Amino acid sequence: MIGFGEFLGAVAAGIDTLAGFDRQAAFDAGVQPKRVRDWSKVHEVYFGSTRLKRQQKAGVDKARVNRVSMDTLILIEERTKLISDPLERWRLRHRLLDVRGNYETVRRRAKEIVPTVEPPPPEDGVTFTGSRSTKRTMTMTGPERFMADLEHAMSQDIDPSRPRGPQLFDAFVKLMESGGGVAQAAPRPLVLVPLPEHIRIVRQEGDETILGLTDGTTMTGAELLATCYGADLEVGLFHPQEGAVNLYRGQRFANQKQRDLARAVTPACPVPGCRHGADACELHHITAWKHGGETNLNNLVPLCRYHNRVNDDDPWRQARGRVERIRGAPVWVSPRGYPVINERHPFGALSSLFGNPIFR
Repeated sequence: MIGFGEFLGAVAAGIDTLAGFDRQAAFDAGVQPKRVRDWSKVHEVYFGSTRLKRQQKAGVDKARVNRVSMDTLILIEERTKLISDPLERWRLRHRLLDVRGNYETVRRRAKEIVPTVEPPPPEDGVTFTGSRSTKRTMTMTGPERFMADLEHAMSQDIDPSRPRGPQLFDAFVKLMESGGGVAQAAPRPLVLVPLPEHIRIVRQEGDETILGLTDGTTMTGAELLATCYGADLEVGLFHPQEGAVNLYRGQRFANQKQRDLARAVTPACPVPGCRHGADACELHHITAWKHGGETNLNNLVPLCRYHNRVNDDDPWRQARGRVERIRGAPVWVSPRGYPVINERHPFGALSSLFGNPIFR
């Protein structure tokens, strides 16, 4: 019988422990099947047949000398599995095996060392499960444009005071039974115009923005655009520090204009990992209305229904994080004060024109 300390020693000495790997013995010992499969993959990499014997031996030596744990060896395989060139994959393994530190340290460094490789897209399809408690589950994968149109059509009559899921199901059934189909969304191009930093935003008068130029004169945003652009375009002005300035089109509705520009600046909920596009979001006051925040463009950001409700509206609260404006762009800030960009849809107007607001 071995003690816990001896067990941890075996885990830490990952490569030597896995040298004698026996798949069936692991199953018979009650080890989780996924863990057995992970061990099997690592064993095949370091002890299986290969044409790259020298690289394999160097990897075994590095793993042994650096006492790379079993879990870290699994992590390295997970991070390098999409690299198609075997020699390049070994080069990256060697770099990760040389990283000194615990599992989390290697995980963070892997993001810097291993190049991002997009996995192949899943195939279109629909699957159904069997019945369970008189219910079945359908899973559908399809082109993002069609799926976004479908979600939009199903979300039209959502009551925000009630759970969203059951309402979406009812809307889906109604859509199928009506036979009306799903209307395709018409793309709405918006020309993004970057204002030079030397043009200062002086004031906003009604529906117009007054710009101060370095020659001591002023001009309106509309006059600037009339000088440089045609009259038939829908054009948004954006300043690298102030953010969205104004939107120019044939008809102007202040509330809709604010929403349009807020979506252009933040085309998706800015909370890291959130999938919801701005069209499915609510307009959130960065400085809460109850704290005197105004319904002005520089105080508005689209947030999904969930994150709008859990946002730390009170600045002294540090529970779930909050959205703040950094160099004109709304950015989620963690409870510990770290700004983080939502990388799922990094195509906001300010990012496209001026780069990441955190680093510029």
